[in-house]
Amino acid sequence: MSPVTGIVVYLIIWWTVLFAVLPWGVHVSEKTEPGHADSAPARPLLVKKAIVTTLISAVIWIGFYFLQRSNLISFRAG
Repeated sequence: MSPVTGIVVYLIIWWTVLFAVLPWGVHVSEKTEPGHADSAPARPLLVKKAIVTTLISAVIWIGFYFLQRSNLISFRAG
């Protein structure tokens, strides 16, 4: 796997995991301010979720890397 392929695979994994992590711990504010959506979270905790996403993505990517290197499954076409 080339470094560019590894980075692209990591970014795809990262974005997929981010969308899975975003709903964690979301609480809707009871009192909404004018101009905000009623469903807007009170404290979105985006930095914490980005860190968790990065750690989970790293573990998944490492698993993918070793699976690809072991030749148990071929990801090559043809």
